[in-house]
Amino acid sequence: MSEKELLVRKIENGTVIDHIPAGIGLKVASLLNLEKSSFTSVILMNVQSKKLGKKDIVKVENRELTEKEVNRIALIAPFATINIIKNWKVVEKRKISLPKILEEVIKCPNKNCITNYEEVGSKFIVEKKEPLKLRCYFCERVFTKEEVIL
Repeated sequence: MSEKELLVRKIENGTVIDHIPAGIGLKVASLLNLEKSSFTSVILMNVQSKKLGKKDIVKVENRELTEKEVNRIALIAPFATINIIKNWKVVEKRKISLPKILEEVIKCPNKNCITNYEEVGSKFIVEKKEPLKLRCYFCERVFTKEEVIL
């Protein structure tokens, strides 16, 4: 896409989440609570992509994501990329990768798990990335992507 074809202006500082599978951009925005945020954000949906055919992009001005936020995104968009923008330039570009252990990123869906009634942070072991299988460290139940992402 050339400069003349830009759909949305560039951002001076912030984060661009690119290569999100088409239709997942709103879910990414929701995971980041962008609707309740004071940061300016843009969600581009069904953008043409050579790699994916179609993709979504989320831009957030004046904000860098935390490791927990990136790990949440990795659950639903494991092949997305994070671009850190400073002074109109990309200063860091990295692919999202799901860590082997997720701590305090999501809640355990098992209502009987100790993490849901004691002050114990959740912890999941990533048993399989595709299709996603997560094992709760405490109750030892295995969950799929659909079970852990509401």
